[in-house]
Amino acid sequence: MKTRQSGITLIGFLIVLFVLGFFAFMGMKLVPSYIEYFGVKKAMTQMASDGGSGDLNDIRRNLIYKMGFQYVDDATIRPQDITIDRRNNAQVLEVSYDKRIHFLYNIDFLLHFENAVPMRNVQA
Repeated sequence: MKTRQSGITLIGFLIVLFVLGFFAFMGMKLVPSYIEYFGVKKAMTQMASDGGSGDLNDIRRNLIYKMGFQYVDDATIRPQDITIDRRNNAQVLEVSYDKRIHFLYNIDFLLHFENAVPMRNVQA
């Protein structure tokens, strides 16, 4: 009675290892940007719950200050990326920015992040 061996060959194993390594490398490049984005969202939520007092420059300064505690890189979000919009008779804090990440040789990832939170109005 003959028995057949089953399993993966060495070449098949190397191909699987290459594909998994490629996606792991891609993940190592992309995951920090998404973690940074979640820090931006957390800082925006804190800013919205504190209330929107002051002009746009004060709000930008306070938001950038709060993002510093969330380990958001200073070069990631410029002050022009932070805006205040009026929707349904309420202020909405919006952040929209792009992040470019070098991947391999002349291949880059361009990630676009957007978030908007309604501001709680502080009235005396």
